[in-house]
Amino acid sequence: MAQDHLAAPSPLPEHKKLGVFAGEWAGEEVVYPSRWNAGGPATSHVVARIDLNGFYLIQDTRQTRDGLEIFATHALFTYDRDDRLYKLFWHDSLGYYPPSPASGSWVGKTLTLVRGSLRGNARHLYEVVDDNSYTMKIQFSPDAEGWADVLTGVSTKPDPAQTKLNLSPAFRESI
Repeated sequence: MAQDHLAAPSPLPEHKKLGVFAGEWAGEEVVYPSRWNAGGPATSHVVARIDLNGFYLIQDTRQTRDGLEIFATHALFTYDRDDRLYKLFWHDSLGYYPPSPASGSWVGKTLTLVRGSLRGNARHLYEVVDDNSYTMKIQFSPDAEGWADVLTGVSTKPDPAQTKLNLSPAFRESI
């Protein structure tokens, strides 16, 4: 009877590829004007780890401007072995809950993920520059054809002595 049980799945190479984004990162970003804020330069602190038996990259980001936290995200990235697409489950401090995850794939060194909602479409692009840096861009489109930048940035692995600077006290204690 024991031979009737299926073996538990294990992470595929596609899951393991997400490990390129694991670690602690410091970001220099440009926030474009929107109905939520006036835009301008910002910094971010990203903590990402591979977890849950290697199937997920779990990423927490805190964005600051003038020493104050202005935006935060909690994201889960994975690979769907059924439809063979990467998925991004995104939650942020604006409080919107996406009706479905963003889906997409790698082309070269760039992971592109797109999701739609009643408010419009969002596209997330993450391009690996090298082992210590990546660029990211979040874009919006009402029709999934003409895309406008919402956020662009470059994240690098910081000097460990600098990683706890400019963070909210609650977040600083959590890392």
